[in-house]
Amino acid sequence: MYSIAIHGGAGAVSRQSLSAERERQYRDGLAAALDAGYAILEKGGSSLDAVTAAVHTLEDDPLFNSGRGAALTCDGAAELDAAVMEGRQLRAGAVAAVRHVRNPIELARRVMEKSRHVLLVGSGAEEFALEEGLPLVPNAWFRTEERRAQLESERSGRPVSDLIPSSQGTVGAVAIDSAGDLAAATSTGGMTNKRQGRVGDSPIIGAGTYAKNGVCAVSATGHGEYFIRCVAAHHICAAVEHRGCSLQEAVHELLHEKLRELGGTGGVIAIDRSGRIVSDFSTEGMFRGARDSSGSRQIDIYR
Repeated sequence: MYSIAIHGGAGAVSRQSLSAERERQYRDGLAAALDAGYAILEKGGSSLDAVTAAVHTLEDDPLFNSGRGAALTCDGAAELDAAVMEGRQLRAGAVAAVRHVRNPIELARRVMEKSRHVLLVGSGAEEFALEEGLPLVPNAWFRTEERRAQLESERSGRPVSDLIPSSQGTVGAVAIDSAGDLAAATSTGGMTNKRQGRVGDSPIIGAGTYAKNGVCAVSATGHGEYFIRCVAAHHICAAVEHRGCSLQEAVHELLHEKLRELGGTGGVIAIDRSGRIVSDFSTEGMFRGARDSSGSRQIDIYR
């Protein structure tokens, strides 16, 4: 069994506020990312390649809060975070607060594979991107008119929705390949109107991203500060590995008990060693998709 799940953010928008055309656009974007990752698994490729491809696709879609179309900081810039982890050797790579790297997930993977570090930030991460020959773009390339409007709304005291339009959204993917290797990847522009230099849970290994063979892989979305405080992704894996919880039980406990006790909300996608997928959220909805080698393929926003 090989399988993959993706997410594109979780939040509190009502069904009524999402037009049919807008919903179709989001579903098309999710489908493109899901199928890009699944195509790699279907050809016998690695889960690491699959989650990287899926997240790369979402980073290039301006509808989602990662890469082009990322949420903007209080000074009107895009600052991007990303992480990737593979479960066989527990290798991980992450970048934070980068402003010119076109696809932060690709740089996070280079950090994992080509450096002796796990997390690089800011100018140091971008210098490494230059050394690796990764595409750099002006910061203006990430900024869309919709995100500028959201920033102005936040500045004027009218908070934007954290789903559509996304102020806290994140994109991510988890997968297991035919060899049984697990992987997770997450990428985000963070919160609208965040302070310059703010880093959320996405690039923090064990908070927003985690994978361990024989246990599970996890990618989270929501208000990152709460996920960091809960060490959310690792908490889920530890509950499965050490307490004998099912993946569903572990995800539910994290979202609906631990996170809620702190006042946080969000969503999680996770996959276990058997390829079973869990997608859960404590918000109105979460953009998500899942596909596996049994022929199942789903794309959903609401419950």
